[in-house]
Amino acid sequence: MSNLPKTAELVIIGGGVIGTSIAYELAKRGMKDIVLVEGDTISSGSTGRCGGGIRAQWSTPENVRLAMASVERFKSLESELETELEFEQGGYLILAHSDQELQQFESNVKMQKSLNLDVDLITPSQAKEIVPSLNIEKITGATWCPSDGSINPFLLNFAYARAARQKGVKIFQHTKVIGIEHKAQKITGINTDQGKISTNQLVNAAGGYAGFIGKLAGLDLPVVPHRHEILATEQINRFFKNMIMSFEYNLYFRQVMDGGIVGGQTNPGELPGTDIKSGLTFLKEMSVKLTHFIPKLKQVKVIRQWAGLYCTSPDAQPILGKIENLAGYYQAIGFSGHGLMLAPRTAVLMANCIADPDFQDEDLSRLNLDRFKHGIVSGERSVV
Repeated sequence: MSNLPKTAELVIIGGGVIGTSIAYELAKRGMKDIVLVEGDTISSGSTGRCGGGIRAQWSTPENVRLAMASVERFKSLESELETELEFEQGGYLILAHSDQELQQFESNVKMQKSLNLDVDLITPSQAKEIVPSLNIEKITGATWCPSDGSINPFLLNFAYARAARQKGVKIFQHTKVIGIEHKAQKITGINTDQGKISTNQLVNAAGGYAGFIGKLAGLDLPVVPHRHEILATEQINRFFKNMIMSFEYNLYFRQVMDGGIVGGQTNPGELPGTDIKSGLTFLKEMSVKLTHFIPKLKQVKVIRQWAGLYCTSPDAQPILGKIENLAGYYQAIGFSGHGLMLAPRTAVLMANCIADPDFQDEDLSRLNLDRFKHGIVSGERSVV
């Protein structure tokens, strides 16, 4: 029998890194009656199915600022959350394959440098100096940011959840939201398969299922779920610690601390949906691409593959904050596959927004749902 409380000051829907980090930041600010509900288990959704990369190399200033602030947070989180997170700043090497793409990279780097990001446009030979095993055929250049890196998604998600619990947040797993109640344009409660919670505030942090949660509240949110597939190889001696990414080849990959290669891709042209099965087509495509870039991987065995969901927005940027015409409803959705790396800063912004009705922030305002209504949209190009 569930011990679900009948009331809460605020309910967070979603037990991924976005939901748990917001819960933690709100509890830090003194909110006492927070309930988080997760339909499955902590980290069972997009967070636990991602590649663990962290980068600030984006084509929009909003994403760059969110990511840079998140990297600074990551540096102190192991101490603050009192746990090992396998945070490593091994750098991101993003490859260009045409003069046109290199021109876009030049524009990106100029903007990124204006925001004080330590990033450089480099030659193919310089890229090979960073990763000696890299095949630089068909590469016209690359960008390199040494402060980018990676983290263990499970360790981060569990650490936020544990720290939130220690501060009084009540977390309920296997608790599916089946209805959202509102009256006179105000949130009044949620219904779950374990019972009802009366509340005047909720946060939609449901990842790939954010659009479905929005519909329960009578909202038609501009987000859709898309499948993203990943594989992992057997452990081998570690020979690089960077994330390698190619937009042209639609992939990213890195060698994790235990020596395995982890890499993923999206499925261009695939219709939106919640299928999280991974197939043979992906395995074949990814194997060909990995061995093209790192020929020495040809004899390495793939030991598992899986899929997860991107919650994709029209401009591949998150949708944050409150909305008009439904008081008490907040959202942190639409990260388009990059929620993990933007979570620390997002959580701070969301907690400030919820705790202080007068809180103002440029990025929070620009990433509000209203941008689509007002046409203030600059699409993110740097997405796999």
